[in-house]
Amino acid sequence: MSVLPSHLKYSETGEWIFMNEFGHALVGITDFAQESLGEVTNVHFPELGADVGVGDEVMSLESIMAAAEILTPVSGEIIEINEQLEDDPEMINDEPYDSGWLFKIAVHDEAELEDLMNPDDYQTLIDGQ
Repeated sequence: MSVLPSHLKYSETGEWIFMNEFGHALVGITDFAQESLGEVTNVHFPELGADVGVGDEVMSLESIMAAAEILTPVSGEIIEINEQLEDDPEMINDEPYDSGWLFKIAVHDEAELEDLMNPDDYQTLIDGQ
């Protein structure tokens, strides 16, 4: 069973999102997603200032086993990237819900969060895989 913090929302494609009080959200990949990907070796970040829609491919991760496209779970503007991952991409594997976050987005429509899954629903999804 994967670790799934209860304060996060989850997408079907393995991204998590944490919304703060300022309308900004941190996005990362789940513990299950990083385990499936294997040791991350390279990170290709989204463009700062990019305006993105729900489900847009915004960045990619490379591992020794595969490459993965990261989709944005909400629409908004990319306002920050986790620059620490450039020198230490393994943080995604070591701490996927903490220092291994990927990017921050200024969310256009918080109602889009309602379309994402809670931890129980996401656990049911990954149990079926």
